[in-house]
Amino acid sequence: MMRLGQSALPTDVYLSSVSSLYEHRKTLVIGMLSHVVTFLLVYLKTSDPLYLACSGVIFVLWALRNLDMARFDRQDFSNADRATVRKWENRYIVGGVSVTLTCGIACGYAIAISQDSFSELATISVTLASMISLVGRNYGPERAVLLLSSSACLPIVIGLITLQDVFMLALAVLILPFILSTWMMANNVRAFLYENVMAAREIATIAGQFDTALNNMTHGLFMLDADGRVVVANERACELLALGDRTELKGWLLDDVIRRGARRMRLDPDKTKAISRQLDLLLKGKRPQVLIPVSEELHLEFSASRRDNGDTVLIFEDVTARVQAEKQILHMVRFDKLTQLPSRDYFGELVQATVSADDTAERLVGLMVLDVTEFKHVNDMRGHIVGDRLLHAIAGRLRVLAGDDAIVARLMGDEFVVFIPGGSDAIALEERMRGLHADLRDTYEAGGFTFSMTMSAGIVIASSLDLKLEDLQIKADLALSETKLRNRGGCTAFEAEMDARYVDRQKLKADLREAINARSLTLSYQPMFAPNGGRVECCEALARWTHPERGPVPPNVFIQLAEELGLVTEITRFVLDQACRDCMNWPGDVSVSVNLSVLDLRSSEIVVMVTDALRVTGLDAARLHLEVTESCLMDEPLKVQAILRELRGLGITIAIDDFGTGYSSLSYLDALPVDIIKIDRSFVRNIREDSRRFKLLRGTANLARALGLRIVVEGVETADQLQLINEHNCADLIQGFVFAAPMPASAIATLCKNGVPKRGAKTTSKRIA
Repeated sequence: MMRLGQSALPTDVYLSSVSSLYEHRKTLVIGMLSHVVTFLLVYLKTSDPLYLACSGVIFVLWALRNLDMARFDRQDFSNADRATVRKWENRYIVGGVSVTLTCGIACGYAIAISQDSFSELATISVTLASMISLVGRNYGPERAVLLLSSSACLPIVIGLITLQDVFMLALAVLILPFILSTWMMANNVRAFLYENVMAAREIATIAGQFDTALNNMTHGLFMLDADGRVVVANERACELLALGDRTELKGWLLDDVIRRGARRMRLDPDKTKAISRQLDLLLKGKRPQVLIPVSEELHLEFSASRRDNGDTVLIFEDVTARVQAEKQILHMVRFDKLTQLPSRDYFGELVQATVSADDTAERLVGLMVLDVTEFKHVNDMRGHIVGDRLLHAIAGRLRVLAGDDAIVARLMGDEFVVFIPGGSDAIALEERMRGLHADLRDTYEAGGFTFSMTMSAGIVIASSLDLKLEDLQIKADLALSETKLRNRGGCTAFEAEMDARYVDRQKLKADLREAINARSLTLSYQPMFAPNGGRVECCEALARWTHPERGPVPPNVFIQLAEELGLVTEITRFVLDQACRDCMNWPGDVSVSVNLSVLDLRSSEIVVMVTDALRVTGLDAARLHLEVTESCLMDEPLKVQAILRELRGLGITIAIDDFGTGYSSLSYLDALPVDIIKIDRSFVRNIREDSRRFKLLRGTANLARALGLRIVVEGVETADQLQLINEHNCADLIQGFVFAAPMPASAIATLCKNGVPKRGAKTTSKRIA
């Protein structure tokens, strides 16, 4: 067995060993009384004063040792070091050795001096009897056992030796093994106890560490035995389930634990039973884990692990933050952040769920798609923040007006959709949707501004039994497109013809894309003449598309299709290149004019396109005119101004087309690098009969001349109109059927050479501009 000295022991264990010496003081009293009585009896028998003195010494030593032990009790050992503990060990050994030495001397004296049989028997008996308790009381300090046994027995050995008897000498020698055996027994007891103390200490440390780790887990934990009773529970488990003191739970059934927590959290009985059922399924291995919504503020996720001995470890954690985050993410996915209306995808789920809830009976359903009219102008004039607030206000009113049975969603931008599960009356359902559309036409407050808003709407009614939401939305979108085209701000119901027109329009778009890629568009040119018709100064390039099956497609039709396809810039590129090439074949004093669209002026790419066209064809920049409409100037005016200045810096002439039909003509004349204004044909119509219209024409002309701008009057169709314009000097150039209709590039060269055709020829020309 391993032997441990005090130096190998931790200080607290060493202190515990020394403390054991100062305990069990009743044995000291018994020992003192037995010694004192024995020595008194010997004194009475022999009348030898030594024994009386020994009795007194034993009593005094006992009294002093008791005082010392009282001092030990009062000593604070909370921060004691080894030296302090060893000092108290030494004090105890000194006291003990004093007693045993006194007893040993009495024995040696009785053997060697008194040689009285009673005194020998009495003193040796009481001394050796004290040795019996030596191992049990003094096993802790090794020195104490050795010194106490030696101090008691060595005087006896000396007394026996002094008798000079061979038998007594043999007896003296035999006492030495007694000392050795006492010492060895004490060592064995001490080693055994120390090993157990150290093992218990290690176990306690591990248990403390385990307990600390267990109670500092972020997870709650129950260890259950094979009968489902709690063996171990940590603090987190008691905290999450409001169970109180965990030490009270040992031996409880899990169901009782759950009921205790439910009572403390004031859960209703049904909720408690539901929790118990789910945990039972988990413990039986029928679920890998369970998520239990204990309350709105607490969601716990449980998992269980069964051990080979039948015990089960039940672990659970608070996943409320995760559940709430998942709910928030799901809400963000399902609902539009701005309006809090369902998103497009979630709208589809809600519609399908509504229809599936009653899929046995046929009924009618209605779908309405809404587009906020002129919403872009709100963003342009008041900013996107105000625009967002306006959409929020519209969405709120739409949700209220639609009713609880309707499903309202935001599709994108300023577009909303409403699904109404109706009944059997299609007329009533349509009237409800039209009434909703009419009620939305109102004033709205947003960002401190008041807006009078209208909605364009498309509606469709269908049967719930054969509902395909995607098809329904396409039909509603077609009806909405019809509204935007023919009755902006109105409401149009879907008709079968719209589907056919849509298919036809899509086919036409595909053909146009192919035509643009194949560069199969053509150009016609309408000349701009001097007011007297004597010469051609400039020709406006007009794109034309002749469909292989449909024939000529009007420019307003295919240009709109190109805008929807995002191909306007490609048409502009083609017109620029071809117009510059054709102009190179005309007289040097004749220019060519090309129209730019809104999309062309959204980036500086147009500058590169123009530069490339001039470089490739070799056309002088002064012979190229670029026309922009006032609508182009409404969208990002600062960027448009910068682009136009850059183009004008190349030597190109800039003209405003359709002047007078926009909203802020005069301000643009001052801000933009403009050389020419083209007065719209609406100012020319009936100028002989309508004096007010003619005054507007003259005023515009006078203003342009005052600003140093040249004037082109468009749409002059009769000699009478031409005469009146010339009489009042209202134009620098005339463009219209009065002189010539649009014509091919080759005809322009002939026209410049031969002059203006006879007036009668205009009556046979077709107006295709």
